[in-house]
Amino acid sequence: MDRFVLQAPELDGFLSADDKENIVRMNILYDDVIKTSKTRAADGKDDDALQRQLIDLYGTMGEKMKEIVARESRIHVYSFETPKPVHGEVSRLIAKLRDARTEREEFVYYIQRAYELLFNFAYGSTASGRKNYLIVETPVSQPVQNYAVHKIPDIDAEVGDTLMCVLLRGALLPCMIMSKEIEEYTSSNYVTPFMLFNIHRNAAKKEHEMEYIFDPAGSYFDLEQMNGKDLLFADPMNATGGSLVTIVKFLKENGVNPKSIGFFNIISSLKGALRIVRALPHVNVYTLWMDPVLNTKAYILPGLGNVGDRINGPYKEGASRNIIQLLADYDAHIIRLYRSQLRRIEEAVFGRLGEAGRHLKSPEQALPGGLS
Repeated sequence: MDRFVLQAPELDGFLSADDKENIVRMNILYDDVIKTSKTRAADGKDDDALQRQLIDLYGTMGEKMKEIVARESRIHVYSFETPKPVHGEVSRLIAKLRDARTEREEFVYYIQRAYELLFNFAYGSTASGRKNYLIVETPVSQPVQNYAVHKIPDIDAEVGDTLMCVLLRGALLPCMIMSKEIEEYTSSNYVTPFMLFNIHRNAAKKEHEMEYIFDPAGSYFDLEQMNGKDLLFADPMNATGGSLVTIVKFLKENGVNPKSIGFFNIISSLKGALRIVRALPHVNVYTLWMDPVLNTKAYILPGLGNVGDRINGPYKEGASRNIIQLLADYDAHIIRLYRSQLRRIEEAVFGRLGEAGRHLKSPEQALPGGLS
């Protein structure tokens, strides 16, 4: 298969006039944030008036985004839909992820916490209201062997046909976390198959001219296996929505008609979320937090920085980084915790699934030269 490329102007073409107006308003508000931030940095000290100004600006942007998203039934933002008493936990978690001083091991820990919260946000209160029961043998054997009974939501019907779709490379661990949550919640301990998509943005391009480049030759997927299934994508940052739209358009053009598609992000920009629901009418977006704008390089502001590097370690320009090397970047704790998921990923890579692998003669040939 040839590379599949999507251009930013095509994405913007899905936005309505109201969408574009709301995005412009958000950019105007964030310009005030930048001005205030410059003044605060120049003073070199905390100023009560400047702090209050920043707090008020973010409060205004938050309320405006909440108002916009309230009209969109397929955009679900944790901090907009859940009760206020639980917002502090998520706000503190996002603050730790944003902080440049948060080192890699701690950053990965907070990524795990974030996706556990996202999973419960999407599936914790199922429409059916049914419960599954876990009967656990405890370590206490006096006066007899003790057992505990725990009720959990019955999500078997919602996730029994799920496939995890990985937009390499920063999305690999989040997808493993989501798959682990499904395994833990289902009565059958269902471990999802994995489909791996080698897609990247052209870093030389500005946001308004961005290209999204999908390379089937460095990917591992089975189109027949994906048809009629529930597809879950987990990517920490939804900046522009371009990567997801590119992959879903590719799948649709190749005859894949999913039963449903869910996109799970820790942070989504307003523009990225709107682009997805306009371009893909069957996708639901779940995000812990919404940020207001993008910069000219299509990075979310205020954002988290380069999440791929913060999860997997810095990427050395020109160095090969195949899927096996990515997995080797994780420490022993991660490997042990997600061993069932790793086996499924190995099946995808060494099983030579899909058109990207059927022509390969050996496992060594199944490894892509480098993943962005």
